Amino acid sequence: TIPEYLWSKLPDSAVLRHKKGKWYAVIMTVEKSKLGLEGKEPVDIMDVRCDPGMTNMLIQTYGFLPGYHMNKQHWITILLDGSVSEAKILDFLDMSYDLIDGAGRKENK
Repeated sequence: TIPEYLWSKLPDSAVLRHKKGKWYAVIMTVEKSKLGLEGKEPVDIMDVRCDPGMTNMLIQTYGFLPGYHMNKQHWITILLDGSVSEAKILDFLDMSYDLIDGAGRKENK
């Protein structure tokens, strides 16, 4: 996937788009306090789609938060500060991408 940089005021923020056109990830830098974390320093994050059955469990784990600026039931935010391993981040990217395929099948039934 080629990142898309959609916002001129946020040149480092990128969207990853599924072949069907829907977003499956958003990468951005946000002030920690906007995420409910202590501090005003910026932190890199990635929002990904998530199975709603997993969302509540994941946000109990450090490094995972409710989706920032997204539907909190279907999206999670992953801190990109080293608290979540690269392998796990890649797994969540794959899951997010695959959830769009699943959503398409459900919508077509």
